[in-house]
Amino acid sequence: MDSSTNSLDDASADSSAEFPDRASMMEVRLQAQEDEITLLKSSLADALRKIRLHDQLLPLLKQQLIAVNPSAARVLNQACCSDGCTSSRKLSTSSAIDGVRHPATSQLSESTVTNANGHIGSPVSVEPRPRPVTLDRSTQTEPTILGQDTGQERIPAPKRAQSLQLEDALPPGQPMVEATRAKLHRVPGLEEEDEEQEEYEEGRSEQEKEMSWTSSVEEPIQPTTITGLQREDFQDGTCSPEDPSSASPLVRTSEQNLSPRSGPLSTIQEGEKQTLVRRNSEKLGNPERQRKRLDKKAASSANLLTRSPSLENRAKELVSNAGSPGSRRGTYSQGQSIKMFIRGRPITMYIPSNIQNYEDLKMEPPSERLELDWVYGYRGRDCRANLYFLPTGEAVYFTACVVVLYHINKRTQRHYRKHTDCVRCLTIHPDKVRVASGQTAGVEKDKPLQPCVHIWDSTTLVTLQQIGLGTFQRGIGSVAFSSADSGAFLCVIDDTNEHMLSVWDCNKGTKHAEVKSTNEAVFAVDFNPSDSTNIITCGKSHVYFWTLTAGQFMKKQGIFGKYKKPKFIQCFVFSLTGDVLTGDSEGNILTWGKSAADIKTLGKGAKETFQIMRQTRAHEGSVFTLCNLQGGALLSGGGKDRKIIRWSADLAPERECEIPENFGAVRTIADVDGEELLVGTTRNAILRGTFSDGFVAIVQGHLDEMWGLATHPSVNTFLTCGHDRQVCLWNTEEHKLDWCITLEEYGLCADFCPVGSVVSVGLSTGRWVVLDLLTREVVSEFTDGNEQLSVMRYSPDGSVLAVGSHDNFIYIYNVTESGRRYTRFGKCNGHSSFITHLDWSKDGKYIMSNSGDYEILYWDIAAGCKLLRNRFESKDREWASYTCVLGFHVMGVWLEGSDGTDINALCRSHGETMVAVADDFCKIHLFQYPCPKPKAPSHRYEGHGSHVTNVCFTHSDSHLLSIGGKDTCILQWKVMGVGGGGSREGPASVSSTSTSSPEPATS
Repeated sequence: MDSSTNSLDDASADSSAEFPDRASMMEVRLQAQEDEITLLKSSLADALRKIRLHDQLLPLLKQQLIAVNPSAARVLNQACCSDGCTSSRKLSTSSAIDGVRHPATSQLSESTVTNANGHIGSPVSVEPRPRPVTLDRSTQTEPTILGQDTGQERIPAPKRAQSLQLEDALPPGQPMVEATRAKLHRVPGLEEEDEEQEEYEEGRSEQEKEMSWTSSVEEPIQPTTITGLQREDFQDGTCSPEDPSSASPLVRTSEQNLSPRSGPLSTIQEGEKQTLVRRNSEKLGNPERQRKRLDKKAASSANLLTRSPSLENRAKELVSNAGSPGSRRGTYSQGQSIKMFIRGRPITMYIPSNIQNYEDLKMEPPSERLELDWVYGYRGRDCRANLYFLPTGEAVYFTACVVVLYHINKRTQRHYRKHTDCVRCLTIHPDKVRVASGQTAGVEKDKPLQPCVHIWDSTTLVTLQQIGLGTFQRGIGSVAFSSADSGAFLCVIDDTNEHMLSVWDCNKGTKHAEVKSTNEAVFAVDFNPSDSTNIITCGKSHVYFWTLTAGQFMKKQGIFGKYKKPKFIQCFVFSLTGDVLTGDSEGNILTWGKSAADIKTLGKGAKETFQIMRQTRAHEGSVFTLCNLQGGALLSGGGKDRKIIRWSADLAPERECEIPENFGAVRTIADVDGEELLVGTTRNAILRGTFSDGFVAIVQGHLDEMWGLATHPSVNTFLTCGHDRQVCLWNTEEHKLDWCITLEEYGLCADFCPVGSVVSVGLSTGRWVVLDLLTREVVSEFTDGNEQLSVMRYSPDGSVLAVGSHDNFIYIYNVTESGRRYTRFGKCNGHSSFITHLDWSKDGKYIMSNSGDYEILYWDIAAGCKLLRNRFESKDREWASYTCVLGFHVMGVWLEGSDGTDINALCRSHGETMVAVADDFCKIHLFQYPCPKPKAPSHRYEGHGSHVTNVCFTHSDSHLLSIGGKDTCILQWKVMGVGGGGSREGPASVSSTSTSSPEPATS
């Protein structure tokens, strides 16, 4: 009976749990339907507005025609009178649908508007709102009005162009079949782009629409398509031109092309007479023909809502994604293009000509794999007691999610990589083999990663025990092994507000005891080396002495008495006599001892206390670390004075030295052999040396978030820059820092000149500098705008430099004298948000760029930084590099449910076989190239503890570099397999310099 009741309760609980999910799903679907209704209403309103504007078009065109050529007024009046019903005529706005030809208002002169590609353009439609004075959006120059230099009268530039009848391009008397006309009306390239713009504008507020203007051009007539077309003959006799002999073809040469963005009317020379041909003029005596034409017009108006197939597909997209409210991305195929949505913004990508059947493409993970080769950096800026020396000759420390075992003599690394987020603390077992490391809590795609402590073997890199999974919150602050019982227990302090103190059985992985320690920060914890029931913790304004008895803790607070209470107790150690020595923020070493109960003062029943027995002045500023040496000697490391002092057993100073200022203060000290020391510093460096010989850096890293990364075009070096204002040049073969300089502002992007002698670095203020790699001096310096620069990119031959800025512009410079002289050539103006990525074509004439609002634009730099309106023409263009995160060839790197900020950077290999992706979830993905289909499989690699900001392949594709954000870590990956120059061993195999613990995940 009880079991049946429990099962019913479980079923009821399951159904009640499902109810919110169903309700939320219905809510999302209802919202999607409301959005679709709003979309249709907007489309209907737009259609009505276009009809109203076209009603006003005819008189405006007449006025412009008369203003330009007064002699044409008489001819225009004759053409209007011959029809008899000119006032009732309306210009059709859907000629591609209803199949009826427009009146001859498109034939305003013997030459008509054409676009930049030599295609026939469109007549003009002017909206009521005036266009604000602004720079021309397609080039870097001021807008040019035709006739400005020829003395002709200026004609206002239109805001929106209407499709010109295709028959206007044909000589008179040549028929054109309906099938051919339909084919011409469906020219890929601009039609989808126009629909994309309309869809995007539907979501904009009315205020934005009032403050801005958009330009849209219908699809052009391709020159290869026009060949062989003929004008449709008038066999039925109802549509005959008034004067066929006077009509001339309206085709312009390529030298007379106008910008497709502006599309102004071509001027008509004064005195020239042009007979206007009125096509499609019907006889009033054919009512049946007129009735059919009106029916077609009615159907054409109704079809305005379904003119773009993207409306229907977008509706399907909304409904199909209603069940997954977290999804922000969708794709669907539309013949020659693929459309992807990111945050509701449609992004059209055109399928290259060499892909015959997009649906048959098969996506597979790349044959190459990555193996962690080297880790640059050390986390000393905000962690304590995180550097130890093993009997194997290896220094153990951590940065990001990796615990590094660095052999200081052989200069090789091994890596423990089982942690899923940043490692925060570290300790060594008394057997000098086992290691315990604690991590912080993390998040992976809205999935929480619970903090825990890993106990692992430093010889085999095998995890022996996972402590506290699901118990700790936020993270692990400090860990320590017991010594008196050969390391049977592990003490842990977590990062919750109460800073829970817990003791765990190392062999069983079970919790032995737990207690709330304090609401103040706790910096260190350790067992008494002679008694595992005694534990000491220290931190902000406190030292606590804990006694563990029968699973219960008893706490006693250290009494400062007559001594000044410091703000922080930074560290402590046990002396050979059993006393506790603490280092504090006042620069003192305090000796604590146990005193008998003061019955006279505290009364009967008073207990023993821990008080300060002695105060020793040690450093100017804080004492950050204390380290015991063999024989009872003591080492102390200072903060402000950067000194390391050796003390005798009775705390008499014996020797001291000062570490260089550029390495920061002393964070922790590890004894190597009693004479040689390892020193971790607050500026993320590890030093090796002695008191007599001084110290040199064996590990160095950045101090703050990094974004700039560039690899040398011919040698194995790379450059990084970040918010710490440092620019560092690293050697991938020797795994060391070649040089480092500090700038006035922090760098965000960089690129090597192809000649390899200089490197350009973009800064946060709009300034950028060119550095000589040998002398490290600034050879050129420029400023573009007052906002941060996001990308620097040289053309393949190094003759041009493109600078992408957060002011929405791309600045173009001519480069001479081997990258030492720069001259402004122009700027690309057209993006509506900040520039994020850009790439050059292999011929160095074109640029592809991405912006913060998920826009893909193409630029003709050789033609004067001209925006290529017809993106379809760039589908087969080959790119020298591929770092743009949006594009057909890399569309598959976007995971389901991604928004536009989930991918920070990507880089295609020089061999064009793979692409590496840096995401916002601490992961690096390796895809095959190209990967144009959604949900493409990849190899996934972990190691960073923060968002991965950039990735880049070396010049030979032998290695991949990745840099982290807040983890300030640089990871060097060796490419294994075909095309990577390495063997086909698995990613967990041992190389000559590095061993890593985990296998990569394949998604």
